[in-house]
Amino acid sequence: MIRILAIDDEPLALQLLEVYIKKIPGLQLLAACASPREAQPWLGQADALLIDINMPDINGMDFVRSLEDPPLVIFTTAYAEYAVEGFRVNAVDYLLKPFSFNEFLESIKKLEDKLAMKRTLAESKGSFLFFNTANHGLRIDTRRIRYIEGMGEYLKIHLDGEEAPVIVLYRMKNIEEELPQDRFLRIHRSYIIALDRVREARRNEVTLDDRTKLPVGESYRDSWWQRFSKS
Repeated sequence: MIRILAIDDEPLALQLLEVYIKKIPGLQLLAACASPREAQPWLGQADALLIDINMPDINGMDFVRSLEDPPLVIFTTAYAEYAVEGFRVNAVDYLLKPFSFNEFLESIKKLEDKLAMKRTLAESKGSFLFFNTANHGLRIDTRRIRYIEGMGEYLKIHLDGEEAPVIVLYRMKNIEEELPQDRFLRIHRSYIIALDRVREARRNEVTLDDRTKLPVGESYRDSWWQRFSKS
């Protein structure tokens, strides 16, 4: 059973979500709330949020960003310009109002797939990373990662056997937290390396086993050198 928390300041929009949710086996509506503040008591029980963006108390996007460990999110809004921003917070999907039941059903299928991926990730203990793109889900085996390069809102993930890096819309801070800490280390505001790929180490520079040279940021040098000296 997937527990859904719906948040929208428009009563008719909430009613429609309730109708749609009741039509789909395996979904449970925890609560239909008119504001994020009203939804607070239910957050810890929710597997997913269906949330509007433009609301008077707090912007739905800002509310999701404020959560330390948010449930999976499907944004529902009348404003198409928020779509890219939605993917920046790793939303499962973005439903543009007015949306049909079939469109809603497609979003729920994506949600089910994402929850299944999360279970697989938990069972694999950090062996895989999962990303949402505009058109599909992407799974990356962390054992193939050589290093990760941050470029603004995007990441370039350099993998074994691939000439070009995989580019995803994701935050450096988030991926740093998700990677196995015994195998990866951030050495620069723009670089995370796989420790088993280090060929040569200096306090201010790292050479990987494919001869790629990466700088060590000044604020990372002490932690990097301490970590490398122990390895």
